[in-house]
Amino acid sequence: MTQAPATAKATRRQHDREIVSLAVPAFGALVAEPLFVMVDSAIVGHLGTAQLAGLGIASALLMTAVSVFVFLAYATTAAVARRVGAGDLPAAIRQGMDGIWLALLLGAAVIAVVLPAAPALVEAFGASDTAAPYAITYLRISALGIPAMLVVLAATGVLRGLQDTRTPLYVAISGFVANALFNVGLVYGAGLGIAGSAWGTVVAQCGMAVVYLVVVVRGARRHGASLRPDSAGIRASAQAGVPLLVRTLSLRAVLMIATAVAARLGDADIAAHQIILSLWSLLAFALDAIAIAGQAIIGRCLGAGDAQGARAACRRMVEWGIAVGVALGVLVVVSRPLFLPLFSSDPIVKDTALPALLVVALSQPICGVVFVLDGVLMGAGDGPYLAWAMVLTLAVFAPVAVLVPVLGGGLTALWGAMTLMMATRWLTLWLRARSGRWVVIGATR
Repeated sequence: MTQAPATAKATRRQHDREIVSLAVPAFGALVAEPLFVMVDSAIVGHLGTAQLAGLGIASALLMTAVSVFVFLAYATTAAVARRVGAGDLPAAIRQGMDGIWLALLLGAAVIAVVLPAAPALVEAFGASDTAAPYAITYLRISALGIPAMLVVLAATGVLRGLQDTRTPLYVAISGFVANALFNVGLVYGAGLGIAGSAWGTVVAQCGMAVVYLVVVVRGARRHGASLRPDSAGIRASAQAGVPLLVRTLSLRAVLMIATAVAARLGDADIAAHQIILSLWSLLAFALDAIAIAGQAIIGRCLGAGDAQGARAACRRMVEWGIAVGVALGVLVVVSRPLFLPLFSSDPIVKDTALPALLVVALSQPICGVVFVLDGVLMGAGDGPYLAWAMVLTLAVFAPVAVLVPVLGGGLTALWGAMTLMMATRWLTLWLRARSGRWVVIGATR
């Protein structure tokens, strides 16, 4: 039986309200995160070139160490949302606490590795003799905040699973402001230099983690959920995160290969590539916000046993992904005369970037569908398939990208390969969504 037009229209409106209410705050929180590094760069940049270079190297290492554990947010969102849909809030919060305990354990392990290995890691990145001491100082101090950063990821997943994306937005904004104030005070007021910047970031991240823990602990006490670490629950959280870790590492490999190939094309090409990659990443935040809404809504629907509602929400979010992708593509085309001069005054760099930028604009509707379906399958707890699909995508992309300079292609050809990568992801995710095998109802998958 098909839905009556009025009923179908009301259902779409309900999905629209939910998507907007979850996605808009999620977008704000996502954008706030990279602003931490931008603030640090702006403040440290006035200390000198060597200090800024050291910060750049240390930040890249730090963000890589943290980003591979983003599954703490994704897996926790899906697991908590299922429990919410099943009407079992104590179990939902208990599930979230398992993710937080796992974050603390992983954070301690990362500190144990990074502190002694900091000089070797900085050297591997090719730091100069003048920048290396600053990079080591910043990396060792900021590494102390990694457990807090991972707790923030896991706790963000808890709140998203509880259908709350506003609290993460407020915490992210507060953390951004605190980070800026602490950095200025410690770098210049206390005269600590780059060490002050690192300590300011650590304090801000710890403050954010404390706020999240207070919110989660209050919820646990309200619903009678245990706060003690549960080895079985922590192990289950880790097992759910492994496929998503494989997915994330495969995606990071794609970006690293693309940058390495661009570097072989020449200075103008790598400069233009960095400009386009920064824009591509910013556009990804907008699309990822819809994906986050998808994780929360799909997980809740499946937990409630509402397979039809999950499918309907998936269809509507795909429509949103296409519409936002088209809008972003048009925005890129219209704003390109204003965008490129912000990053470079070199006419060669701008001429190199322009055709590749148009490729990025044309690919945005594909990206919109990819991000949405990625979020849908994450919300369904379909991590093993996502891992397999991303490894396959990497296998398709890598040889094509490597052949770009061999065959005399330029940056536009490289971003054509990136579009092929997204098209491959689209195909694998669309086939899975169409099959319906991701629709597994129940409080657990």
